Amino acid sequence: MTRLAVLLGALGALAAIFLAAHELGTAGAGTRRQHPGDERTPLPVVATTGIVADAVRAVGGERLRVQTLMGPGVDPHLYKASEGDVTRMAEARAIFYGGLHLEGKMAEVLAELATRGALTVAVTDGIPRARLRRAAEFAGLYDPHVWFDVALWQEVVRTVEGALAKLDPAHAEAYRARAARHLAELRALDEEVRAKVATVPRSQRMLITAHDAFGYYGRAYGLEVHGVQGLSTAAEAGAADVQRVAELIARRRIPAIFVESSVPPRIIEALRAAVRARGFEVRVGGELYSDALGDPAGPAATYAGMVRTNTDTIVRALRGEEQRR
Repeated sequence: MTRLAVLLGALGALAAIFLAAHELGTAGAGTRRQHPGDERTPLPVVATTGIVADAVRAVGGERLRVQTLMGPGVDPHLYKASEGDVTRMAEARAIFYGGLHLEGKMAEVLAELATRGALTVAVTDGIPRARLRRAAEFAGLYDPHVWFDVALWQEVVRTVEGALAKLDPAHAEAYRARAARHLAELRALDEEVRAKVATVPRSQRMLITAHDAFGYYGRAYGLEVHGVQGLSTAAEAGAADVQRVAELIARRRIPAIFVESSVPPRIIEALRAAVRARGFEVRVGGELYSDALGDPAGPAATYAGMVRTNTDTIVRALRGEEQRR
């Protein structure tokens, strides 16, 4: 028996007691009122990433107590759940995760929790597969970085709203109202990003980063996107990958490339050196938030803030407004 199974087995008894108590309360709902304190107690839910947690909080409001497993700068492709994480998930009323193999090393934990009756919600399940990007390096899989197309992220918000309404039907109307407000904010954000990117000359709309996280962004807002690594940072970039992208930069005279907050900068440093060897100097246009939100006190602490901060950084750099580094 694996260590994970042992831990979940120990937690299973607690979960069973909780479930039995919950079912008893539900069965007696017609003959007695719920204790007022129950209504005021937020429902404990877990979100794997800060980006997912932002959508859950926007829809759930004060009705939820949202715990996030991965903080700022944490790479979800490489993240492994700790025993504390497993405990938090086992005790939660629902677990929201990105899906599409974003949290690849957590797949076993999520699957095990689901078989034991936990409500696990892949927030990307509501997106029509025809709107997803295929993963070139992984046959049959899709690019999980859907948050970079704000229109696609609206489908995630709708999925979260539906899941919460089923989990907590007494407050379904409140979830619908908050989701509607958030969707309106996202529609405005989508238009804002589109307008800002349009100010970059077409010949300079090329976005180059350490790994291929911005494909949806490029497709939605009209940029050509190249990553040295593939969709997952679990795969190491080879020398051939660096040389391929360096040749592209030098030939096209691309003004800037970008580091990512959740990816070590050594790949971009190697890329700059390879470009320099070809007689062209490319600058680092700034740091982008790819797989994680920024610090809680910073401008990229929320989903909208992250998208807006990234867009401003990209636009300034590609327009040549950043200082050389």
